[in-house]
Amino acid sequence: MARYIFITGGVVSSLGKGLASAALGSLLQARGYSVRLRKLDPYLNVDPGTMSPFEHGEVFVTDDGAETDLDLGHYERFTGVSACKTDSVSSGRIYSDVLEKERRGDYLGKTIQVIPHVTNEIKDFIKIGDEDVDFMLCEIGGTVGDIEALPFFEAIRQFSQDRRGDCIFMHLTLLPYIAAAGELKTKPTQHSVKELRSIGIAPDILMCRSEHEIPQKEREKLALFCNVRPDAVIPALDLKSIYEAPLAYSREGMDRAVLEAFGITDAPEPDMEKWTDVMDRVVHPEGTVKIAIVGKYTQLGDAYKSIAEALTHGGMHNRVKVKVEWIDSEVFESEDEITPKLQGFNAILVPGGFGERGTEGKINAAQYARENGIPYLGICLGMQMAVIEAARNMAGIADAGSEEFDHEAGEKRFTPIVYHLKEWVEGNRTIQRDASDDKGGTMRLGAYNATLSEGSRVAEIYGTTAISERHRHRYEVDMTYRAAIEATGLKFSGISPDGKLPEIVEIPDHPWYIGVQFHPELKSRPFEPHPLFASFVEAAVKQSRLV
Repeated sequence: MARYIFITGGVVSSLGKGLASAALGSLLQARGYSVRLRKLDPYLNVDPGTMSPFEHGEVFVTDDGAETDLDLGHYERFTGVSACKTDSVSSGRIYSDVLEKERRGDYLGKTIQVIPHVTNEIKDFIKIGDEDVDFMLCEIGGTVGDIEALPFFEAIRQFSQDRRGDCIFMHLTLLPYIAAAGELKTKPTQHSVKELRSIGIAPDILMCRSEHEIPQKEREKLALFCNVRPDAVIPALDLKSIYEAPLAYSREGMDRAVLEAFGITDAPEPDMEKWTDVMDRVVHPEGTVKIAIVGKYTQLGDAYKSIAEALTHGGMHNRVKVKVEWIDSEVFESEDEITPKLQGFNAILVPGGFGERGTEGKINAAQYARENGIPYLGICLGMQMAVIEAARNMAGIADAGSEEFDHEAGEKRFTPIVYHLKEWVEGNRTIQRDASDDKGGTMRLGAYNATLSEGSRVAEIYGTTAISERHRHRYEVDMTYRAAIEATGLKFSGISPDGKLPEIVEIPDHPWYIGVQFHPELKSRPFEPHPLFASFVEAAVKQSRLV
């Protein structure tokens, strides 16, 4: 069975537990071990699917259709291990499952309590699939002291007693620097560890986030007061790139400290060659390209986290630095703003989103890219906006729009060439029901297959005509309008295997103009960039040489 590493946080949130967990997973892989990473979130939402991107950042979608925290994206990008539904759970899901069992009578009339019923449910979740890997890394969201996290802390405390010798605890804290005193302060970390120990958990390893080097005397002080070995106090300093983390943490001995905590003395040395290559490509680019992301949630970078990382991966592949500028699509509601703000960019990307706000600006951005020969990538809603733009300005359907916008307005204002998906089955798989949709519709979530046209640009990019990509949407382009739209030059080059749903559109005689209904960014890795992003950035490089 697997050995368990529980990662907790203290002092403040947003210190980078997800990144630290992912980097540790990659280091254990570099030593030849198999790993799986899991996120336990204390919030009471069942999952992030209905949470605002401004509140929670992007929703990361797995192959099997789970809507999860963006940290699972870090896990996948750093380890290459595809996440699944059993790798993410929230308090809301745990309580929901416990109450469902109580209603069914599974507890035989007993009084339902946090201990043992909720904690048992958490422990049962933690150990799913632990016979398949060497190490299971479980990150607990939030910080020690959060009231909603207490059941998770109690559950992992119990779990460590049930599996003595197979569990260790890693605690990530902050060492603030007081400029006036010229000192790093260890007291917040000491208090955080004291809080953790008060609920029965003693950390084996401390990871200390800091903007400054941590002197040896501070490390020794932390080791003494927090009851850990001095070599188990690991500095986590600010980095040039998140992809430097595996190399930096390896130099500081994080993986060695973990193995020593388990009493493993015969582990092979880590093979860091692929991470050395990744950082070489980050630090030594051979040029720069400018890409505009015209979206709805641009005020918060985490709302499009996977897109930003996928563009970075595309830049690594082409040995260039990708300079991204986030532009709120509402700016382009006025056509007078388009040319001044988009001039000078080497490519334009329009990402997904829900609702009508800012969509006219996205349509105008797609038109600008089409008419000016600028490489364009439309993702999910970004593809639908490209189709609507072609329908309006080239196919003569002047009022072309989406049923989604009519639904929001409560009236019919458009010819809906994008319609609400009521029902669709691929083989024996029915699209997941979306309970939040008052129209009783369905949502396409997770991986679905697509067939690409022979000789198309996307078939050339993928190197195959059969692909599988992850989806998260409830509206589809209506194939009824295919012939009229294709007559304008915008080709439907990717279709669902049954021929009913469009997956990809492209303009063959454009320098690079592709829209996809799915989210390719979710499958991109630093050492294996998604082919669409690698090709998109390559097109941006070519465009930069024309300017």
